[in-house]
Amino acid sequence: MKNEKSILSGTVGRRQFSLGLAGLAAAAFAPGISFAQGASGAAAQKIADHFSSVKTMMGEFVQFGPRGEQTGGKFYIERPGKLRFNFEDPSPIRVIADGRNVVIGNLKLKTWDIYPLSKTPLSLLLANRIDLGNQMVRDVKQESDLTTIVLGNKTVFGDSTITMMFDSKTFDLRQWTITDAQNKDTSVMIYNVQNGVNFDEKVFTIPYDDVRKM
Repeated sequence: MKNEKSILSGTVGRRQFSLGLAGLAAAAFAPGISFAQGASGAAAQKIADHFSSVKTMMGEFVQFGPRGEQTGGKFYIERPGKLRFNFEDPSPIRVIADGRNVVIGNLKLKTWDIYPLSKTPLSLLLANRIDLGNQMVRDVKQESDLTTIVLGNKTVFGDSTITMMFDSKTFDLRQWTITDAQNKDTSVMIYNVQNGVNFDEKVFTIPYDDVRKM
Protein backbone atom coordinates (compact mmCIF):
# COMPACT_ATOMS: atom_id res chain seq x y z
CA MET A 1 0.00 0.00 0.00
CA LYS A 2 3.02 2.30 -0.04
CA ASN A 3 2.06 3.96 -3.31
CA GLU A 4 -1.50 4.73 -2.24
CA LYS A 5 -0.46 5.88 1.24
CA SER A 6 1.83 8.41 -0.41
CA ILE A 7 -1.17 10.65 -1.05
CA LEU A 8 -1.08 11.30 2.69
CA SER A 9 2.51 10.88 3.73
CA GLY A 10 4.44 11.95 0.63
CA THR A 11 6.58 9.19 -0.85
CA VAL A 12 7.02 10.42 -4.43
CA GLY A 13 9.49 12.25 -6.62
CA ARG A 14 8.69 15.84 -7.47
CA ARG A 15 6.82 17.00 -10.52
CA GLN A 16 8.35 14.96 -13.30
CA PHE A 17 6.41 16.67 -16.06
CA SER A 18 8.81 19.62 -15.77
CA LEU A 19 7.51 22.98 -14.68
CA GLY A 20 10.88 24.14 -13.44
CA LEU A 21 9.87 23.94 -9.77
CA ALA A 22 12.01 21.01 -8.66
CA GLY A 23 13.12 21.17 -5.08
CA LEU A 24 10.77 23.97 -3.99
CA ALA A 25 9.02 22.12 -1.17
CA ALA A 26 12.18 20.31 -0.15
CA ALA A 27 13.82 23.71 0.30
CA ALA A 28 10.97 24.98 2.48
CA PHE A 29 11.91 27.76 4.87
CA ALA A 30 11.64 27.58 8.66
CA PRO A 31 8.07 27.51 10.00
CA GLY A 32 6.58 30.57 11.59
CA ILE A 33 7.68 33.02 8.89
CA SER A 34 5.07 34.40 6.51
CA PHE A 35 6.10 35.16 2.94
CA ALA A 36 2.67 36.45 1.95
CA GLN A 37 3.75 40.07 1.76
CA GLY A 38 3.74 42.78 -0.90
CA ALA A 39 2.30 42.43 -4.39
CA SER A 40 3.29 38.78 -4.72
CA GLY A 41 1.73 37.91 -1.38
CA ALA A 42 -1.48 39.77 -2.20
CA ALA A 43 -1.77 37.93 -5.52
CA ALA A 44 -1.16 34.60 -3.80
CA GLN A 45 -3.82 35.31 -1.17
CA LYS A 46 -6.27 36.20 -3.93
CA ILE A 47 -5.63 32.83 -5.54
CA ALA A 48 -5.92 31.04 -2.21
CA ASP A 49 -9.22 32.79 -1.51
CA HIS A 50 -10.53 31.72 -4.92
CA PHE A 51 -9.55 28.12 -4.27
CA SER A 52 -11.12 28.26 -0.80
CA SER A 53 -14.36 29.59 -2.30
CA VAL A 54 -14.72 26.43 -4.40
CA LYS A 55 -16.64 24.28 -1.95
CA THR A 56 -17.01 21.17 -4.12
CA MET A 57 -14.99 19.77 -6.98
CA MET A 58 -14.42 16.50 -8.78
CA GLY A 59 -12.20 15.29 -11.55
CA GLU A 60 -9.42 12.91 -12.50
CA PHE A 61 -5.91 12.64 -11.11
CA VAL A 62 -2.51 11.22 -11.91
CA GLN A 63 -0.13 10.41 -9.08
CA PHE A 64 3.61 10.10 -9.63
CA GLY A 65 5.48 7.58 -7.48
CA PRO A 66 8.96 7.55 -5.93
CA ARG A 67 10.46 5.31 -8.60
CA GLY A 68 8.65 6.85 -11.53
CA GLU A 69 5.55 4.69 -11.23
CA GLN A 70 2.25 6.29 -12.14
CA THR A 71 -1.31 5.66 -11.00
CA GLY A 72 -4.57 7.46 -11.64
CA GLY A 73 -8.23 7.59 -10.87
CA LYS A 74 -11.01 9.95 -9.84
CA PHE A 75 -11.24 12.36 -6.93
CA TYR A 76 -14.02 14.17 -5.08
CA ILE A 77 -13.61 17.11 -2.67
CA GLU A 78 -16.11 18.90 -0.47
CA ARG A 79 -14.84 21.67 1.73
CA PRO A 80 -14.19 21.58 4.61
CA GLY A 81 -12.48 18.33 5.27
CA LYS A 82 -14.05 15.84 2.86
CA LEU A 83 -12.25 13.95 0.12
CA ARG A 84 -12.36 10.69 -1.77
CA PHE A 85 -9.81 9.08 -4.09
CA ASN A 86 -10.89 6.09 -6.17
CA PHE A 87 -7.85 4.52 -7.78
CA GLU A 88 -8.47 2.99 -11.17
CA ASP A 89 -8.28 -0.77 -11.74
CA PRO A 90 -6.43 -2.90 -10.96
CA SER A 91 -5.76 -0.96 -7.76
CA PRO A 92 -8.29 -1.80 -5.01
CA ILE A 93 -7.44 1.31 -2.97
CA ARG A 94 -9.88 3.92 -1.67
CA VAL A 95 -8.94 7.03 0.31
CA ILE A 96 -11.81 8.73 2.16
CA ALA A 97 -11.89 11.76 4.45
CA ASP A 98 -15.16 12.59 6.19
CA GLY A 99 -14.16 15.83 7.95
CA ARG A 100 -12.84 14.08 11.07
CA ASN A 101 -10.70 11.17 9.90
CA VAL A 102 -8.93 9.84 6.83
CA VAL A 103 -9.00 6.14 5.98
CA ILE A 104 -7.05 4.15 3.41
CA GLY A 105 -8.85 1.00 2.41
CA ASN A 106 -7.79 -1.98 0.37
CA LEU A 107 -11.03 -3.46 -0.92
CA LYS A 108 -9.33 -6.65 -2.07
CA LEU A 109 -7.60 -7.39 1.23
CA LYS A 110 -10.41 -5.81 3.27
CA THR A 111 -7.96 -3.80 5.34
CA TRP A 112 -8.24 -0.21 6.58
CA ASP A 113 -5.83 2.32 8.08
CA ILE A 114 -7.26 5.36 9.88
CA TYR A 115 -5.70 8.74 10.78
CA PRO A 116 -7.10 11.93 12.32
CA LEU A 117 -7.55 14.39 9.44
CA SER A 118 -6.01 17.20 11.49
CA LYS A 119 -2.77 15.20 11.73
CA THR A 120 -2.31 14.78 7.99
CA PRO A 121 -1.16 17.21 5.26
CA LEU A 122 -4.56 16.85 3.62
CA SER A 123 -6.00 19.09 6.35
CA LEU A 124 -4.21 22.02 4.66
CA LEU A 125 -5.64 21.22 1.23
CA LEU A 126 -9.17 20.75 2.60
CA ALA A 127 -9.31 23.72 4.98
CA ASN A 128 -12.36 25.98 4.79
CA ARG A 129 -10.04 28.92 4.10
CA ILE A 130 -6.34 29.02 3.35
CA ASP A 131 -4.98 31.98 5.31
CA LEU A 132 -1.55 33.00 4.02
CA GLY A 133 -1.06 35.32 6.98
CA ASN A 134 -0.66 32.51 9.50
CA GLN A 135 2.33 30.47 10.57
CA MET A 136 1.75 27.59 8.18
CA VAL A 137 3.11 29.56 5.21
CA ARG A 138 6.59 28.46 4.20
CA ASP A 139 6.97 30.11 0.79
CA VAL A 140 5.12 31.93 -1.99
CA LYS A 141 6.48 32.11 -5.54
CA GLN A 142 4.77 33.89 -8.42
CA GLU A 143 5.61 33.28 -12.08
CA SER A 144 3.87 34.23 -15.31
CA ASP A 145 1.96 30.96 -15.61
CA LEU A 146 2.02 29.52 -12.09
CA THR A 147 1.71 30.73 -8.52
CA THR A 148 3.18 28.29 -6.02
CA ILE A 149 2.23 28.33 -2.34
CA VAL A 150 4.03 26.14 0.20
CA LEU A 151 2.26 25.37 3.47
CA GLY A 152 3.54 23.24 6.30
CA ASN A 153 2.52 21.73 9.63
CA LYS A 154 3.37 19.02 12.10
CA THR A 155 1.42 15.88 11.29
CA VAL A 156 1.27 12.24 12.28
CA PHE A 157 3.88 11.76 9.55
CA GLY A 158 6.23 14.36 11.01
CA ASP A 159 6.91 17.87 9.73
CA SER A 160 5.21 17.85 6.32
CA THR A 161 4.75 20.47 3.64
CA ILE A 162 2.25 20.76 0.83
CA THR A 163 3.18 22.69 -2.30
CA MET A 164 0.10 23.89 -4.17
CA MET A 165 0.42 25.06 -7.78
CA PHE A 166 -2.23 27.34 -9.26
CA ASP A 167 -2.78 28.75 -12.74
CA SER A 168 -1.91 32.43 -12.37
CA LYS A 169 -4.63 33.51 -14.81
CA THR A 170 -7.61 31.30 -13.94
CA PHE A 171 -6.63 30.67 -10.29
CA ASP A 172 -7.40 26.98 -10.82
CA LEU A 173 -5.49 24.38 -8.80
CA ARG A 174 -3.29 22.31 -11.11
CA GLN A 175 -1.24 20.16 -8.79
CA TRP A 176 -0.07 19.60 -5.25
CA THR A 177 3.07 17.96 -3.94
CA ILE A 178 3.36 16.67 -0.39
CA THR A 179 6.84 16.43 1.13
CA ASP A 180 7.31 14.35 4.27
CA ALA A 181 9.89 14.58 7.04
CA GLN A 182 12.29 12.43 5.00
CA ASN A 183 12.10 14.81 2.02
CA LYS A 184 10.14 12.24 0.02
CA ASP A 185 7.48 13.68 -2.26
CA THR A 186 4.12 12.76 -3.72
CA SER A 187 2.92 14.70 -6.76
CA VAL A 188 -0.74 14.66 -7.72
CA MET A 189 -1.84 16.36 -10.94
CA ILE A 190 -5.57 16.96 -11.49
CA TYR A 191 -7.51 17.51 -14.73
CA ASN A 192 -11.05 17.45 -16.17
CA VAL A 193 -12.12 19.29 -13.03
CA GLN A 194 -15.74 20.26 -12.37
CA ASN A 195 -16.66 22.75 -9.64
CA GLY A 196 -19.93 23.26 -7.81
CA VAL A 197 -20.93 19.60 -7.87
CA ASN A 198 -23.65 18.26 -5.53
CA PHE A 199 -22.55 15.04 -3.86
CA ASP A 200 -24.51 12.34 -2.15
CA GLU A 201 -23.34 12.15 1.47
CA LYS A 202 -22.43 8.50 0.90
CA VAL A 203 -19.47 9.62 -1.23
CA PHE A 204 -17.57 10.67 1.90
CA THR A 205 -18.94 8.05 4.30
CA ILE A 206 -16.28 6.04 6.10
CA PRO A 207 -17.29 2.43 6.83
CA TYR A 208 -16.36 2.64 10.52
CA ASP A 209 -17.75 -0.82 11.26
CA ASP A 210 -15.23 -2.32 8.85
CA VAL A 211 -12.44 -0.08 10.14
CA ARG A 212 -13.06 -1.15 13.76
CA LYS A 213 -12.63 -4.78 12.80
CA MET A 214 -9.00 -4.17 11.93
